[in-house]
Amino acid sequence: QVQLVESGGGLVQAGGSLRLSCEASGIIFSAYPTGWYRQVSQNQRESVARITSSGSANYADFVQGRFTISRDNAENTVYLQMNSLKPEDTAVYYCYVIVRGTYYWGQGTQVTVSS
Repeated sequence: QVQLVESGGGLVQAGGSLRLSCEASGIIFSAYPTGWYRQVSQNQRESVARITSSGSANYADFVQGRFTISRDNAENTVYLQMNSLKPEDTAVYYCYVIVRGTYYWGQGTQVTVSS
């Protein structure tokens, strides 16, 4: 079955950087779009970035110029490089992959940015 395992979250000061990783198994990862959401509160989930199977990336306005999504298909992994972090970036970050219309999710990783 499809599994996504995330790593790389943690506590960082404002202005710092983190890199999130998400390794997929159970699928031909290179064939599918993938990306990251974040859960800011119980009722607020936001799309952060996504990348197509061909490597075309899209970003939410609030991360433009600060975050970079990339994928390494040989490693079945999608990355989210987060620079210039702000306290409002504090959230649980989830990776996902879309396989034939179905979303599969990672377990989530906490990112906390202190001011």
